[in-house]
Amino acid sequence: MPTIGSWFKPFERLARQHTALISGIWVVLLLGLWFIGTSGPTKLFPPPSLAWEGFRDLFAEGLVRHIASSLWLCLQATVISILISLFFAYLSVVPFFRPVAIMLSRMRYLPLTGITFYLAMVVNDARDMQILVLVVFMSLYFITSLLGVITAIPQEELDHARSLQCSRWEVLWEVVIKGRLDYVIEVLRQNLAITWMMLVTVESILVAAGGLGVLIKNSDKFMNHGRIVALQIIILLVGLGIDVFLNFLRRMLFRYSKI
Repeated sequence: MPTIGSWFKPFERLARQHTALISGIWVVLLLGLWFIGTSGPTKLFPPPSLAWEGFRDLFAEGLVRHIASSLWLCLQATVISILISLFFAYLSVVPFFRPVAIMLSRMRYLPLTGITFYLAMVVNDARDMQILVLVVFMSLYFITSLLGVITAIPQEELDHARSLQCSRWEVLWEVVIKGRLDYVIEVLRQNLAITWMMLVTVESILVAAGGLGVLIKNSDKFMNHGRIVALQIIILLVGLGIDVFLNFLRRMLFRYSKI
């Protein structure tokens, strides 16, 4: 039976009970740090009571509606961006189109502020502007990750498909597209965390549409630190919920995935 000493050994495999116990200890330590940091004359954080008051105020002001608005915005942008990214990533195996995919991947270093200036000249509706900004931002990172997935395909898998008399386009379909669908969900799960963090900036484009970004911006404007901490916790929990759901979806659809 593993002992406490095994918790500090590199590469040690622990049972779920031990893993849950360690996680619980860290949660207690973080909560203790929160209470200690708010108990002295110099408060590092808003006290838990103020954060709880922020939770109640946010719920009374329609927190669920704002969460739904943020999720709907994120869903729309995600569907469009993943379709665009898959199109360019799969075409990257064709030599003529590969420079386009690589160029789009390199454009992820462009600052978001510069991109929004030109997008505003194309789109007039603020809601469409929000979606377009997220689509551009997400697509560049999706394409980069998908190119990495395609490049990592072992040559043996491609040779095996060719040995079965598959044409080049059939190899693309069977090995790259169908054979790596589980990796697409994993790429989506990893990159969606970056997009979720961008909501605060993107949702400020249209305040009337609401969303978690609007709430945290208004709270920051009025220096309501309790609401800010409450919103940070809500954004974190919703993001973790999305991550758990996508991981569950991947495991359910691809039971034999080796990721």
